[in-house]
Amino acid sequence: MEIQVKNLKKCFGEKTAVDIPELKINSSDVIGLVGNNGAGKTTLFRLLLDLLKADTGTVEFYSSSLSTSPLNPTESEEWKNITGAYIDDGFLIDFLTPEEYFDFIGKANGLGKNQIQEYLETMSSFMSDEIIGQKKLIRDFSAGNKQKIGIIGSMLNRPQLLMLDEPFNFLDPSSQNILKKILKNYCEETHATILVSSHNLQHTVEVSNRVLLMEHGLIIKDIDNTNGLAEKELENYFNV
Repeated sequence: MEIQVKNLKKCFGEKTAVDIPELKINSSDVIGLVGNNGAGKTTLFRLLLDLLKADTGTVEFYSSSLSTSPLNPTESEEWKNITGAYIDDGFLIDFLTPEEYFDFIGKANGLGKNQIQEYLETMSSFMSDEIIGQKKLIRDFSAGNKQKIGIIGSMLNRPQLLMLDEPFNFLDPSSQNILKKILKNYCEETHATILVSSHNLQHTVEVSNRVLLMEHGLIIKDIDNTNGLAEKELENYFNV
């Protein structure tokens, strides 16, 4: 899915959280979004997902799967059928078990039990025998396993647009590496557009073909990350 942003601005009182005159995200891009706390990364994600109303500007989605092109997410719900996202545990229904949660998401996307089960089997290494069959409600899982449940749920409908905010948080090193492989393989298989926000520069560089550096609501650098070229530039910027 292609995304075009024009004159997008969001303020909270006197603080400008996001101010993006123009941004184009191409189909099949894997975008790494980096920046210090308060840079505006999560706010940008929430604007793209129509979870926040922008003060000014537009977001337009382009995809062959959409009946209308371009499509403004504030004016149509059609884009939600091909979008997956996980920002924080507020996306979870924590009084359900993981099985009930995945079943709910699957049914909402028109998937049968066999399709849901087949998908979950592909995620078995990521779940590490700690998610399915535990007879626990989601709220009783560790932060790391809640993170896994949210990420798995966001990909269940095989979205053309996937947005993950700090997906490596709370995960142990093995799970972080598995997740990186999952994202790379998913992009190669589906040509989906993926946006990943992360404070971890190494993980971001490893999964992204393009890195956007945000500060004070602005995208101050749009870095080509072909062959990991962004790593040195990011290290210099953040004085790593």
